[in-house]
Amino acid sequence: MLALKLALVPGFLAALTMAGRVWGPSVAGWLAGLPVVAGPILLLLALERGTDFAAQASAASIAAIAASEAFNFAYAWTCRVSGWRAALLAGLFAWALAAVLLTHLPLGLAWSMAAACVAVGGSQAGLPRVEGAVPAARISGADLLLRMFAGALLTLAVTTLSASMGAAWSGVLSVFPLLGSVLAVSAQRAHGAPFVALLMRGMVIGRASFAAFFSVIALTLPTLGVLPAFACGAVVSVIVQGATKRLVAMSRKPRTPLAALD
Repeated sequence: MLALKLALVPGFLAALTMAGRVWGPSVAGWLAGLPVVAGPILLLLALERGTDFAAQASAASIAAIAASEAFNFAYAWTCRVSGWRAALLAGLFAWALAAVLLTHLPLGLAWSMAAACVAVGGSQAGLPRVEGAVPAARISGADLLLRMFAGALLTLAVTTLSASMGAAWSGVLSVFPLLGSVLAVSAQRAHGAPFVALLMRGMVIGRASFAAFFSVIALTLPTLGVLPAFACGAVVSVIVQGATKRLVAMSRKPRTPLAALD
């Protein structure tokens, strides 16, 4: 089990990083919406803590989308006027505040979906807009190793502490913006705030497949069992992800400034 914890999430992160390197920030953010970190963590929780615990944590993971969007919103706006350190602190503070508030919500699928929908709508309307094209990022080997190492640490922390944290905090912490924070910092350092904004907007689109995955898990895990429920969730998540592909293509098109139309 320890070997699975150390290999599963870092392996997903490596594959996602390389895909984003090829296709650019919008696609990287979109792919980051897949449950490549939280999904394996919840699978391990289901194997270790049982299906009822994992089902409750899955519902909390959907609500935690709101905390991740709080991180993205704070980071995207702060990085326009400050360096990556200040932006990261602002993002983590926003995430922590939202996470604490979310753990006081009733632990149910309806409340979780409502919180996620409000957060996604707010991000779609309020994240910075980008004019012109932004090139794909080049990810160094050191950045890739950092992401994989951080993913392994997060997996170990959540699965180890879940016994004392309970289902709500386990679900919320499984959606800690590990990938988002590393992507945002490396993107800002290499390409600046416009790249970060495109990355965050791609993440907003990718939230649909994330929510679909954990909705299926929360609904089917107690009755179907671990492997069938996660298999169904993965299939639904991929279908929803494919359905949003056109939105990603639209977000990658350069926006024409109004002044150019005069």
